[in-house]
Amino acid sequence: MVTVRGQIYTLEAVIAAVLLMSSLVFALQVTAVTPLSASTSNQHIENQQRASASGVLTAAEEAGALKDAVLFWNDSAEQYHDAAGRREYYTSDYPPNEFGNITERAFAGRGLAVNVRIYPYANSTDTTRLVYRGEPSDNAVSASRTVTIYDDDELTAPGATTTAAGAGSFDEAVPEDSTGNSVYNVVRVEVTVWRM
Repeated sequence: MVTVRGQIYTLEAVIAAVLLMSSLVFALQVTAVTPLSASTSNQHIENQQRASASGVLTAAEEAGALKDAVLFWNDSAEQYHDAAGRREYYTSDYPPNEFGNITERAFAGRGLAVNVRIYPYANSTDTTRLVYRGEPSDNAVSASRTVTIYDDDELTAPGATTTAAGAGSFDEAVPEDSTGNSVYNVVRVEVTVWRM
């Protein structure tokens, strides 16, 4: 009788162990854990990328390079100065100016893609691309700064001889302000960063 009872306890322990292992395997299969799954480490990486984007904008603003980047328009070519081919924005390189240098130092060689867009406050849907590296992933982060452009601000592209208000095609990049004051436009420069 003692032998049968011992065998029943052993069988019960084996069944309990199989049930426990089965439920654990089932739980692991139901939960999808991928490198892009939300976790505290991914949130930490996104926070670092957002801080880097904000730091680039702050450094460029303090150096006076942010406004210069917006005004780096080549009116005769109707594109940003030395932009690739028929596009009016940069695709494989950063702008050849101080803003481009600051951005490249912050993000080059880190496996990150960067988009820089300019949004006029007058029409927030009319976007101009300054740097475009593709569509951002779901984990992309952004930072932005406001830049005020006055009528008499000169375009900063080499060889440019006109002002923001005088540029014939520049009004497509930064539409003219209709208030009649010396402010040509107020734009928001947004840097979006994501891991490739």
